[in-house]
Amino acid sequence: MTISAQDRERISQAIHAAEANTSGEIICVLARTSSHATALPVLIAAAAALALPWALLFFTALPLDRILMAQIALFAVLAAVLSLPTVRVALMPRRARRAIAHRAAMEQFAIRDLARKPDRSAILIFVSLAERYARIIADEGIAQRVPQAHWQAAIDALIAHMRDGRIADGFVSAIELCGKQLAEHYPRDAAARRQLGDRIHIV
Repeated sequence: MTISAQDRERISQAIHAAEANTSGEIICVLARTSSHATALPVLIAAAAALALPWALLFFTALPLDRILMAQIALFAVLAAVLSLPTVRVALMPRRARRAIAHRAAMEQFAIRDLARKPDRSAILIFVSLAERYARIIADEGIAQRVPQAHWQAAIDALIAHMRDGRIADGFVSAIELCGKQLAEHYPRDAAARRQLGDRIHIV
């Protein structure tokens, strides 16, 4: 799934429209993957490469130099294939994938400095494609007024659109629903200043 410049503009416009009715702010982050560790793919590739010479010695009459070349080639190919984001993530248990994606979401919340607003009314809409994970993180001000379960409708809309490959539509729907919650609890204040950008961050 990809996101075009036109899609980014649609998302920016949706954020701008939602924030027109609230003093709260919305930040969107789209991560291609939350997991960058390659230890498991390399370990699997190494184990397969170590086992290959024994199989070749028992079942073939290949000379030693050919066996060693085959061993190196197998390791290189397996390590490359298993390190691809979608394959690497598929090797992990579901619980581990979700834990890694959740940690990445919390890191993005900190990196984007959402807590800088005095009324603590910013929210993060985070999606990690490889892990198929979506999360809305609300700063403590809005979190005290809106339980996490109330954001579920926005998450459901986001996931439903993304299953059809419509990333931008998913973000726009989630932004609109989150904007309504923010507007209800943090109405627009003429003196409020926009501190965070109205764009989606791709990481």
